[in-house]
Amino acid sequence: MAVKTTALKRRDRYFALVKQFPLVHIRDDNHLDLAQKIIDQLLQQDLAHGSQDYLDVLTDLVEIYEDEHHAIPDASESDVLRELMHANALSQTRLAKKVGISQSTISSVLNGSRSLTKEQVVALAKFFHVSAGAFLPR
Repeated sequence: MAVKTTALKRRDRYFALVKQFPLVHIRDDNHLDLAQKIIDQLLQQDLAHGSQDYLDVLTDLVEIYEDEHHAIPDASESDVLRELMHANALSQTRLAKKVGISQSTISSVLNGSRSLTKEQVVALAKFFHVSAGAFLPR
């Protein structure tokens, strides 16, 4: 009987959320804003299974809409390198010493006047513990 009661509570919570904000494809940016507010509210709660199921579906619907209407452009290799250096508090000089790439090359990559070689991408990816694909456009 306890399992049946738990399943009913899960279903009831799920349907209460569906009544509040139906799970349909996001229509426009205003609808997206409403969906994101619901997501924000749910993320601040300790979710039961029914609520978690609802949240999972709603985030999928938001992701589908954003992929179609708000695509995020690929970051350039200079942007990726700059962010990794910043996140790891590395200067050009310190990074150059650690990965064996000249400081002038790192500077040129950061200002966009040259690209990384395959070997440099591999060395940087290994050093920062990221995929080499992080430096490559999709």
